Amino acid sequence: MIDWIVPDWPAPANVDAIFTTRNIGAAENRGIYAGLNLASHVDDDPLIVQQNRNQLRQYLPDHPRWLTQVHGSQPVWVDSSNETLELEADAAMSRRPGVVCAVLVADCLPVLLCDMAGSVVGVAHAGWRGLAGGVIENTVRELRRFSSSDRIIAWLGPAISSRHFEVGDEVREVFTQYDHRAACAFLPGKEAGKWYANLFDLARQRLSHAGVNQVYGGDLCTFSNPEQFYSYRRDGKTGRMAGLLWMTQPAGMQ
Repeated sequence: MIDWIVPDWPAPANVDAIFTTRNIGAAENRGIYAGLNLASHVDDDPLIVQQNRNQLRQYLPDHPRWLTQVHGSQPVWVDSSNETLELEADAAMSRRPGVVCAVLVADCLPVLLCDMAGSVVGVAHAGWRGLAGGVIENTVRELRRFSSSDRIIAWLGPAISSRHFEVGDEVREVFTQYDHRAACAFLPGKEAGKWYANLFDLARQRLSHAGVNQVYGGDLCTFSNPEQFYSYRRDGKTGRMAGLLWMTQPAGMQ
């Protein structure tokens, strides 16, 4: 049985979501990638990664629509793609039952989204570059184009907490130039010109700008829990977890 986290949010009955941890993977996987590494772009053995993906697939309605993530702000609809085609984007969206949207993370923030009608779902890969570039706003905007409801809710998955995420002046300036209230998401670092950034708070602010005010999660740190989570900032070379969500049936049939 794969170990995962089930989001605690009031999603419609036809919306399912999980966030994988690094626990339980291919028995051969050892060292820095030990556990359920799902990323094919790191230096892990491709055969082991495929074993891990196959193991995960047993619990899903279809193969996840993996993306080629570039720390950008582009969302993409994955309804017409398949498991052999990795689109270049940093958010996946669907309006078809059974299509599994997915992002890979290891400190960056996975933001799961759905409307309260259960007609659209999406998941965004939101590191500081993606947040600053508007990946959340762009994804929410696209979801609303096809949503049957004005209400969209969000769940913030595990990511690096502010206690461990030190950035420079230039990162803080990007956010405060967009909205001066973003300053409250930064605390002074150990030396001049350094700041501890709160990705969860920055995401909540961006969600608020996008009109999403029901936001859940945002309380699990990847850096401080090496037994459960991979962390790029902590370990450098490491594996990746996945945030995944999908609809089980058409809206209105639950």
